[in-house]
Amino acid sequence: MRPTPAITRAARPRGARSKKLLWTFVLLLLVLAVASVTISTYVGWKLTHPEHKALTDSPDKYGLSFEPVEFESRNKDVKLKGWFIPASDTSTPAKMNIIFAHGYRENRLQSGAEALKLAKELAAQGYNVLMFDFRNSGESEGNLTTVGYLEKFDLLGAIDWTRAHHPEPIALHGFSMGGTVALLAAAEDPQIAGVVADSPFNHLTRYLEDNLPVWSKLPNYPFTPLILGILPPLTGIVTDQVDGLTAVDRIYPRPVLFIHSAEDASIPYQNSESMWEKHKDRFQIWKPSAGREHVRVHAKLAAEYESKVLEFYKSLQR
Repeated sequence: MRPTPAITRAARPRGARSKKLLWTFVLLLLVLAVASVTISTYVGWKLTHPEHKALTDSPDKYGLSFEPVEFESRNKDVKLKGWFIPASDTSTPAKMNIIFAHGYRENRLQSGAEALKLAKELAAQGYNVLMFDFRNSGESEGNLTTVGYLEKFDLLGAIDWTRAHHPEPIALHGFSMGGTVALLAAAEDPQIAGVVADSPFNHLTRYLEDNLPVWSKLPNYPFTPLILGILPPLTGIVTDQVDGLTAVDRIYPRPVLFIHSAEDASIPYQNSESMWEKHKDRFQIWKPSAGREHVRVHAKLAAEYESKVLEFYKSLQR
């Protein structure tokens, strides 16, 4: 028998080592893929199922009379709770009803924006104010937050309740997510007189594609595309339908006032600017330098904020 050449004998162990390294690499990739999907699913679930934020304040602490209220979302799947704060001067009819819409992971207080102080000023100037909790927030029912997709029906339910109990015209005042929801609801209801949108995003899918790491605390890649791919089948949310850019076309020619800090680090001011630019003849925008914190313009510039908002609401009555 002829001896096996040395080169053949040496090749066998090198080939076996290469195959082992390849399988190790493939296994590592599979482990990383499974881990990424697992983390994305967990984080996506947590982002859409935040814990209810408890109420830590009340209108009576501000000398305001109020009525606790409860009503159903427009699509009848959850009951929502809130406060109706009447205009301070009850001897004359209220000028208008203003419905507040709070932000993501907040409740009716929108404490960072000092919404109760704003409600007090509006009531003093002759406006009724309705403050309520979206689904899965504050004292309202539900365990799923959809960042505008279902919250639109909650705000429409608040409009239904207000219209049934108070005949005055209705305007909407939304903060962050609530600002976007206010635009969506006004687009659905042509009787809404106008909208103040404080620090909204313009389109949920596009916003999350660029800014999801702000909320998820994860690197953009691979987690942002994974979370956006997992969320719809996991929760039923259709992020493309949370579309403020299209909503403003349906609101026009009714007026909208956009308020957005020029340094906002959570939702960049360009989100508001892109919607304002579509209809400059009827929309207004105010971009003060109010720091990088999100939805803090009223807290930092209360007098100027209240002046601009009151002038806007006054213009709706002309």
